[in-house]
Amino acid sequence: MAARVNGKQDAWLNQPQSRLALPLLIGAALLSAGLVLHAVGNWPLAAGFAATIMIVAALLSWYRHLYPPQAVAGEAVPDWTVARAVADASTQAIAVTDRSGRLVCASDLFGEWFAGFPAPPGITGDAALTESLTIAARAAWRDGDARVEGVAQGALRLDIDIVRTGRSEDYLFWRFTPVRQPSALDDVNRFLTGEAGRQMGEAGIMALMIGGEGRIRAANGAFLLRATGRIDANIIGRDFAAHMRVDDKGRLFLAREEQGGLPLRLLQVPLKRVAQPHGTASGTGPGGALTSAQGSAQDGPMLLLLIDEPAGGGGTSALSYIETLLSLLPFGLAMADRDGRVLFVNNAFARVAGLKAGDKPSYPGDLVVREDQAAVADAVRRFAVGPQMSGDIAVRMRDQPDEPIALSLAGVRGLGEAAVLLSLKDNSEESKLKRQVAQATKMQAIGQLAGGVAHDFNNILTAIIGHCDLMLMRHTPGDSDYDDIQQIKSNSNRAAGLTRQLLAFSRQQTLRPQILQLPDIVADVSNLLKRLLGENVKLEVSHGRNLGALRADPGQLEQVIVNLAVNARDAMPQGGTVNIQTYSVPAIKVREMRQQILPVGDYTALRVSDTGLGIPPDILAKIFEPFFTTKELGKGTGLGLSTVYGIVKQSGGYIFAESELGRGASFVIYLPVYAGSDVDQPAPVKAAPAPRAETWGTGTILLVEDEDMVRAVAERALVRQGYKVLTANDGEQGLEVLAGDVPIDLLISDVVMPNMDGPAMVAQARRAFPHLPVLFMSGYAEEQLRKSIDIANVAFLPKPFSVSQLAQAASDAMAMAPPPA
Repeated sequence: MAARVNGKQDAWLNQPQSRLALPLLIGAALLSAGLVLHAVGNWPLAAGFAATIMIVAALLSWYRHLYPPQAVAGEAVPDWTVARAVADASTQAIAVTDRSGRLVCASDLFGEWFAGFPAPPGITGDAALTESLTIAARAAWRDGDARVEGVAQGALRLDIDIVRTGRSEDYLFWRFTPVRQPSALDDVNRFLTGEAGRQMGEAGIMALMIGGEGRIRAANGAFLLRATGRIDANIIGRDFAAHMRVDDKGRLFLAREEQGGLPLRLLQVPLKRVAQPHGTASGTGPGGALTSAQGSAQDGPMLLLLIDEPAGGGGTSALSYIETLLSLLPFGLAMADRDGRVLFVNNAFARVAGLKAGDKPSYPGDLVVREDQAAVADAVRRFAVGPQMSGDIAVRMRDQPDEPIALSLAGVRGLGEAAVLLSLKDNSEESKLKRQVAQATKMQAIGQLAGGVAHDFNNILTAIIGHCDLMLMRHTPGDSDYDDIQQIKSNSNRAAGLTRQLLAFSRQQTLRPQILQLPDIVADVSNLLKRLLGENVKLEVSHGRNLGALRADPGQLEQVIVNLAVNARDAMPQGGTVNIQTYSVPAIKVREMRQQILPVGDYTALRVSDTGLGIPPDILAKIFEPFFTTKELGKGTGLGLSTVYGIVKQSGGYIFAESELGRGASFVIYLPVYAGSDVDQPAPVKAAPAPRAETWGTGTILLVEDEDMVRAVAERALVRQGYKVLTANDGEQGLEVLAGDVPIDLLISDVVMPNMDGPAMVAQARRAFPHLPVLFMSGYAEEQLRKSIDIANVAFLPKPFSVSQLAQAASDAMAMAPPPA
């Protein structure tokens, strides 16, 4: 039937009542006749009375049958015939339950997926699933709908949608939708039905794919034409064995070619390899081929290849057919004999194995590292002489010893010298993507660490520089301690420069982006580069046409170019050439590059290349890490390329390093073409105005800082400038001070603090004091803080800062405060 339905039909209700009413009517008529006979003692009168009662009852019953009573409004019986038609037409499994949990309607597909038509939520014996569906059903009764995703039912994965429905909303509608899983079988399907399948047919090769149940899933035109007589025939879903026959000699033929047909040779290629002794992957001769194919298909989908048996049935001639076929396939395949010698490799196999055009190894072990050669040779011998089976082993290729790859082997029979089928999966792109993702993850983690280290160092340097400034106020040039204090401050400022480079790498520096053209930046820095590179290094600059505009910080881009040029100079101690190129990379070119990391879009590229010795592969993956350097001790901090990496990433671009030993190295930067406007650029944090000579002031300042040493030096510096200073350790204490009796003229606060941070404290303080001027200070850069501070009319002071810088910033922040409304 099309659907399982528990409905209420009038005919079904009336039939039992009619069978019960007839005996009651006869009994009532006889009882009435008996009473009349007892009263009057007249038999004819009593019989006539009984007959009259039965005739009247029969007329009433006939009238009711002709004119049945209409259903009362609001009590109509559901008509499940419509639901039955909808369920039959749907490609999804459908079920309907009532408030008592009874299954009142379900589609045939529901019955196929869940045997016996169980009532949801108890569709399987899984208690956890039943509990999950029960909770979802309650949610649907309450909210009107619910959803459960990823329910496993055999080989299926189902998404279940539950909706409350019905005129009185007293039913639950269950819809079971299969989740389509990506499969390599789709690729084989397209291969057979596309141009490659047509070329195979022209070469005399019939190819088809069958499922684990032995039914045809796809076939090329050659098989369709010979098996059915029509190239456009639809045989999807039909049994493969029904199109084949085996004669008394065990030879395989097409069933349609009963007379005059040529015997066929069958090659089976498993698409899902399972090691089984009954032949999950084999090439067979004519005898027993059909039975072997059926048995093998039970383990999973199979690619079947049929070719005409040559006259005499020689295996060597058949092998030439197979080699022609294997050369057309897009996945790497090779064949070896019983002694392990390689007979044939196709182009895809050679590419994965790293072989040059025309090269063929003598043995499979020649392709792998020495440690894996014995395992490969042993596996080839076992698959060549043992039962027909297949399996995988992990090996390391000689040209890629650090990346294990799966080598699949399958025993084949009936192909002359060929005894083992070998295949390699081309996972070079997958491995490359994994390496890139791992590298990006590592760089992100290092960037977060570098930013945190820079923040902590900036707090320490703030205290050192501040105390130096306070000491210099008590000493004058010529004092014995003045030069020592000045040296401490100078070294502290150098350390502050290193922390700025760490912030650049961690993409937490302050950028001042502008709309610019990349060739203009290269031209501005060219004169400087000529002096930096020296006399034995030649600088060549070339620019492409139609370059798109960029939105970036020109000063930071200049630093990128200088760092890359200096790095190229150091890679050429004997001299050479540094080449700087700019060119346009449109979206269509990016799409052709098939670069997994680079999104499709329009870019302006900058390439800086040298003619040095190149970068070894083991070092290439580490060059952007901070403090990594190959220079001699004391000749490099290891922050040059890491700074470049951070600037490029923070500017929205991408950087790639390319190098071959002995052929130099190239760094390619892709910066997105700017196509927007400046009106949507956020600027919630205001930078302090230019310094002024007068920094003395009056008023009360609340200083909120969790670092004791920073708070102490800042308090002393502000007190010396004439301010009254109140202090707090965190945001909560700061709010308590603000709520006190002393009016606050300026709030100076760190951004990152325990318990309550600076922005949260200021947001709450502004509710009570909307015109309170605020000065944020932080070891993180202003550009990073813009993402977390959404407060108007605040100034920013980066750490480390000097006493004079703090006094100037405080004076400017109080001057910027808007007048009270």
